[in-house]
Amino acid sequence: MMKRHDLFFLFVVLVLLSAGCDGAASPPEAASSDAAARLAEAAYMVDIDPAKFVATIDNPYFPRRPGTRYVYEGRTAEGLERIEIEVLAETREIMGVAATTVRDTVYIDGLLVEDTFDWFAQDEAGNVWYFGEAVDNYENGALADHDGSWEAGVDGALPGIVMYADPAAHVDQPYRQEYYPGEAEDMAIVLSATEQVTVPFGSFEDVVHTEDWTPLEPGLREHKFYAPGVGVVKEVNLETGALIVLLENTAP
Repeated sequence: MMKRHDLFFLFVVLVLLSAGCDGAASPPEAASSDAAARLAEAAYMVDIDPAKFVATIDNPYFPRRPGTRYVYEGRTAEGLERIEIEVLAETREIMGVAATTVRDTVYIDGLLVEDTFDWFAQDEAGNVWYFGEAVDNYENGALADHDGSWEAGVDGALPGIVMYADPAAHVDQPYRQEYYPGEAEDMAIVLSATEQVTVPFGSFEDVVHTEDWTPLEPGLREHKFYAPGVGVVKEVNLETGALIVLLENTAP
């Protein structure tokens, strides 16, 4: 399923579950059902060598240069959603890797509902890894909980790949973006690397198109579109039809 690189060894050991087990993920309609099911049922292990990571995240489909800012908006069932993302200069050491910190704040009709610090790092091959997040969830303007928080290396959590160095080489291959059993189990599959997309921020070619899902929320599926030199430019919730698009992208 997932490509084995010389720099990193991702070992996915398939474990046969007993017949009648209901715990597998709901694979995306566009994915290979068998491959997605095997991924959900597999014992996931990854060997991270800090010496094989680099300081700069310059993957063209997921650049994270400090000082860069993104603004997204879209109408959802809850109201007008606005997402502001800022790449910070600070890092956090996780599993020996200096991960870049990215702040992600979400507002509904102008009211803060989530304030998250995500941690990403890039390996020498150009793959971008997701090492966890610290989440503050708000209700009616007050801090409610930290649901969704996790950190690789803590309590059995492991990092996953959020963007391959060469996504076109991984079309139709399901992969894990994060792994904290029962808490954070996002998976994805690259559907295409040749899309054309237009959003308020601009028009793009050679866009990577993924489908994301999680066994923790059966039925929830999202399509994401990553433009070269920018990153995510559009997200579509296939369950609700909600569309989030990039309005602004500023870099230092």
